[in-house]
Amino acid sequence: MAFPNYQQRIVLQPQNCLDSQASTILQQQLAAIAPDRHKLWVIDMSDVDFIDSSGLCALVGGLNIARQRGCRLVICNLSATVRLIFEITQLDQLFEIFDSFD
Repeated sequence: MAFPNYQQRIVLQPQNCLDSQASTILQQQLAAIAPDRHKLWVIDMSDVDFIDSSGLCALVGGLNIARQRGCRLVICNLSATVRLIFEITQLDQLFEIFDSFD
């Protein structure tokens, strides 16, 4: 996962699949973000082609952390398969999801 920093936002870019192993790493990274430097947390899912329940739990946990710290977490660039999982689980109603990073 990369951490390109753009002023007041931080961008996380999970790779390939967001399974139990990758979700543990994502949870650690989300917990380590300093809230005073980054008001917008962007999770760019353009390189994720698979997500399981542990990946979804990591994202929900990250959203809770962001809200507790007064930050905004958004998700962008979902593949059709991953977007379908968000729709089936109705998490598309919980998260702010954008089609592109722009």
